[in-house]
Amino acid sequence: MKVLMTGNEAVARGLYEAGVSFASAYPGTPSTEILENAAQYNEIYSEWAPNEKVAMEAAIGASISGVRSFAAMKMVGLNVAADPIYTFAYLGINGGMVFVSADDPGMHSSQNEQDNRNYAKNMKIAMFEPSDSQECLDMVKEAYRVSEEYTVPVMLRMTTRVCHSKSLAVETARQEVKAKPYVKERDKMDAVPAISKVRRYFVEEREQKLKAYAEVCPFNVEEMHDTKIGIIAAGAAYTYAKEALGDKASYLKLGFTYPLPIEKIKAFAAKVDTLYVVEELDPFMEEIIHEAGIPCHGKDVIPKIDELNPNIVAAGILNQKAEGVQVPDTLFVPRPPTLCAGCPHRGFFYELAKRKDTVMVGDIGCYALGGAAPLSAKDLAVCMGSAFAVSHGLCHGFAMSGQKKRVVGVMGDSTFFHTGINSLTEVSYNQSPSICVILDNRITGMTGHQENPGTGYTIKGEPTTLIDIETVVRALGLKHVRTVNPLDLKAMKETLDWAFAIEDAPSVIITKWPCVLKKFSKEDKEEFDMNRTPCVVDEKTCIGCKKCLTTGCPALRFDKETKKSSIAQADCVGCTVCMQVCPVQAIARKGDK
Repeated sequence: MKVLMTGNEAVARGLYEAGVSFASAYPGTPSTEILENAAQYNEIYSEWAPNEKVAMEAAIGASISGVRSFAAMKMVGLNVAADPIYTFAYLGINGGMVFVSADDPGMHSSQNEQDNRNYAKNMKIAMFEPSDSQECLDMVKEAYRVSEEYTVPVMLRMTTRVCHSKSLAVETARQEVKAKPYVKERDKMDAVPAISKVRRYFVEEREQKLKAYAEVCPFNVEEMHDTKIGIIAAGAAYTYAKEALGDKASYLKLGFTYPLPIEKIKAFAAKVDTLYVVEELDPFMEEIIHEAGIPCHGKDVIPKIDELNPNIVAAGILNQKAEGVQVPDTLFVPRPPTLCAGCPHRGFFYELAKRKDTVMVGDIGCYALGGAAPLSAKDLAVCMGSAFAVSHGLCHGFAMSGQKKRVVGVMGDSTFFHTGINSLTEVSYNQSPSICVILDNRITGMTGHQENPGTGYTIKGEPTTLIDIETVVRALGLKHVRTVNPLDLKAMKETLDWAFAIEDAPSVIITKWPCVLKKFSKEDKEEFDMNRTPCVVDEKTCIGCKKCLTTGCPALRFDKETKKSSIAQADCVGCTVCMQVCPVQAIARKGDK
């Protein structure tokens, strides 16, 4: 049956049809929905792992046990998971093992634009690149066959457009795969130097076999039209090239992109007058093709920064400038991203922003928006789980250079479980007077409300162990720890005062209040006052000072003619932060005045 599905949904369906038994991931856009959809199949054990390294290690363990396994992550997540997968590439698999690296050309939701195809080359493993949902589904199944035939972990490299775009794909029945028995093979599986040295030769031999497979892979196909121009492309870049050039060019569409089918490329190059390599980001294929002595154009006409589109491809190859529809700037509504109305992080950032000589180190999550105006409370961020370790380094650096500044490191609850625990261990062990803040909104917020070890529920919504953050923090040896409701501005200010007064030791603040958008659990309802009665402004009392607007709440409005504030009732959830900020008590819950 043909079904319209996203690339992520198609991958999940491919896992089901391929007989996969185990799937693990950490949520990260654009890969998140793969596991969310895989979890809907009872035949697949699915889980959210604390981070990508753990997800990869769990999938490796499942593969060694003899079942087909899977791990998913966005491209920066593979940086975290690189340690185990590099070594596993030496060891080889038992049950088939496939993992997704979802790249993000254009950085729609990422802190860098790395091209993870380079990982496949460096690890000397197999790599597929789908261009639509049907290929996502089909390539997953072929990837498991290749994994088991060549005893190699296989990377499925996707990009944001392929992950999130919808196209038709044909669903078929699940093929049950019998688990392979586990057999002790220390001379193959124990990664000590003496054994790895021998396995290194296996990796090279396997790569040669994969090169032979590349030449016959059914996903590497020619499409011959006009032979003046020849295009080599894969993934979304193929779609852009086909849309831009149509029948004006011939194509070698590559679905298996490492190792590249060099002989097939040579044969295709001989059939066309001029060869172009169209690919997003790095000249990955281009460099390999050049090394093989095949003349081609690539990054001399196609940019290596940002994602491509048909217009860019047409401009580079045909020298045709696209004429788009010109829309006046006046028709665009400036709408920068901001914390949601009622976000529990707003109270914390509002109070923190008042502190002078403070450096606030952020992390990866929706609280990254704490740096935007009007809150403007964040100064910098590096990578996921780094905030406390970076803060620790800043503290010691400032002390050595004589700069009198306080440092506040901030991360969310899911980030804390991801790699923040290690970061906080650094602070506790090596002692710095950093103020470490964990924003516990009871869910993984930015990626769409996935469970984490602090929520008490699994990916399937089943109750499980709830790991208490304050207990973990105290177990790390931190002595100065407080938990506070961040929507209570008086309590938030007092807690910050307490932390700033501790100048010779680290301190930890845990702000604890559920994300306003989450589906509240019974535990949330029992622990927190979830009164969502909206607030209203008394126009007679309002003096038009705009103090409420400094909270950055998108529910607030200001009329320039009347010089009065108001609150959009459909947006307000009654967090009362604006009510506490108003100097003349012009704001109250609806019905209270």
